Amino acid sequence: MIYITRTALELGFLYALVAMALFLSYRILDIADLTTDGSFILGSAVSVTMAASGHPYLAIIAAFAAGICAGGVTAFLQTKLGVPSILAGIVTNTGLYTINLMVMGWSSNVSLLKTETIFTLFEMTGIGGKWSEIILAFGVTALTGILLFMFLKTRMGLSIRATGNNITMVRASSINPSLTITVGLCIANGMTALSGAMVGQYQNAADINGGTGIVVIGLACLIIGETVLGRRTVAKGVIAAIVGSLIYRVIYAVVLYTKFVPVQGLKLITAIVVALAIAFPTIQKKGQFQKRKFMAIHKGER
Repeated sequence: MIYITRTALELGFLYALVAMALFLSYRILDIADLTTDGSFILGSAVSVTMAASGHPYLAIIAAFAAGICAGGVTAFLQTKLGVPSILAGIVTNTGLYTINLMVMGWSSNVSLLKTETIFTLFEMTGIGGKWSEIILAFGVTALTGILLFMFLKTRMGLSIRATGNNITMVRASSINPSLTITVGLCIANGMTALSGAMVGQYQNAADINGGTGIVVIGLACLIIGETVLGRRTVAKGVIAAIVGSLIYRVIYAVVLYTKFVPVQGLKLITAIVVALAIAFPTIQKKGQFQKRKFMAIHKGER
């Protein structure tokens, strides 16, 4: 059970990067970016392929850069060619399937068996012992979260936040929304690719279908965290993404361990959780309205 919990926490920290990326694109920019699935696999493919060539550290940087490029393509389609944001993400995601296959040498998967990764190299330092992987995962996620928080407090970060809040006001303030959208999507997809890069080296493999549905999982993590902590401030939003990812992975591990739901049904459970979490404010308002209505009728009968 300790091993299962430790693995759940490790994956929770690694997938929290996707939740933070969606916090930036979905919550801050108010853009439903469907490039996420392709960017995750792109990061994993670049990372594993370069690690197999003997460059595990450089692989992480290259994966992040590749994710930025993927976000740039989506932003270009949206801001310069007038493609709606959802369709722009779908188009880029579709094209990335071939790009990812190309990166992996036209193979559907790449293995890192008996190859050094950042996790094995960090373990060799002796820091943390058997907990070295979770320490490294936590360190990367915490550092990324801090940098994201600091960035959103800068002038560009504030402009990105303003763009998501009111794009008309941003245009009237002589801020170029095309630039802010591009920067925001590039950073978001860079973080998604970073997550894929870390997960790829953690699992010692990259698979062309490994990112299917990752956007739904990321949203589930983000919304679970926001339900627990709220989302009134940027700091709370970043922390909520991490906490939600940890909670989701622990629940996922418990369900697998207890076999309460078949493995084949976990995607359906995730979809239901996301739908209920998104609809929760509306359900809550309707519940309060019905309660007031009932109280008014009951009071009138007296």
